[in-house]
Amino acid sequence: MEQEKNVKVELSMITKEYDLYKKKSDKIKSLFKFSQKGIPHFWSLKGIDLKVYAGEAVGLIGINGSGKSTLSNILAGIIPQTTGQMMIDGETSIIAIGAGLKPQLTGIENIRLKCLMSGFTNEQIDDMMDDIKAFADLGDFIDQPVKNYSSGMRSRLGFAIAVHHDPDVLIIDEALSVGDDTFYQKCVERILLFKEQGKTIFFVSHSLPQIETLCDKVAWIHYGELREYGEMKEVVANYREFIKWFRAQSAADKQTYQDDYKKSQREFNEDKLREYALEKGHTEEVLKGPSMGKMSALTKVMLIAMIGLAVFFGGLQLSGHSFRSVINAEAQKHEQIEVVKEIPTGVPDETLPA
Repeated sequence: MEQEKNVKVELSMITKEYDLYKKKSDKIKSLFKFSQKGIPHFWSLKGIDLKVYAGEAVGLIGINGSGKSTLSNILAGIIPQTTGQMMIDGETSIIAIGAGLKPQLTGIENIRLKCLMSGFTNEQIDDMMDDIKAFADLGDFIDQPVKNYSSGMRSRLGFAIAVHHDPDVLIIDEALSVGDDTFYQKCVERILLFKEQGKTIFFVSHSLPQIETLCDKVAWIHYGELREYGEMKEVVANYREFIKWFRAQSAADKQTYQDDYKKSQREFNEDKLREYALEKGHTEEVLKGPSMGKMSALTKVMLIAMIGLAVFFGGLQLSGHSFRSVINAEAQKHEQIEVVKEIPTGVPDETLPA
């Protein structure tokens, strides 16, 4: 029971569905459709369950396109899940190559902007600035626009900013895949310090040696599914066996294998998700997901009505008439009609108003 109190992150049936529009115009047209038929879908995640405790470092591994970065972005709050429930105890911070950095701003300006967005005051940022600059170790480039940085330099700046935010949950997405050994060792030392402080870390990487150095547990994501989750040594050993088997296949067999899994992601639907959830012992409640999911029919009706009103008022302005002038004109017509109604019958024509 004591361990249950230290749960920092808990995911229940997390999914992410994308609509595969061929053109931007198709996306706009879909706003006016009340049926999703005919729109191809792709389920990047197909019901992820995960429980992580304070002080644990969890590696996210899997071949390209399996959904690792999608999951890390959901954890960081960058994108919402389609369905499922997520509990995170504390603040999160994500470190990815260039994540959240404004290319046109200098390194110094990006530090101040990201810290302000995280709730720090200018005085607090001034106190942290020298430490962040020293950690990033960019030299004179700190005063240059980030658009001129290499991928390694962007990663160093992003890492330096993120770790000085002192988050409760740190998410690292391939940020250590670039940069020199000196910076890598500096990052490793800071990550190990975070673990000692009881912070939770998610580490996305294709480098199994890095996973083995930094992680206690590993989640193997395979084409949107959680294929295995457990102790690092066991899961990494099984993943290595899979990679060895996959590499031994012919090019045609590899393509068939990948095509079959991608087809299952396209054909996945809410009915299959519900069956999957019930098999795992979940209730219907867990499948509701966040309130910011897809638009309901009522929301679409309201949106269409608002667009119609905007077009109507815009047309009045373009024709040289404001809404107020139209209302006043209608009021004047109404008054003239009332005056005519009040004129008594039998009055000579010459007494009528001109």
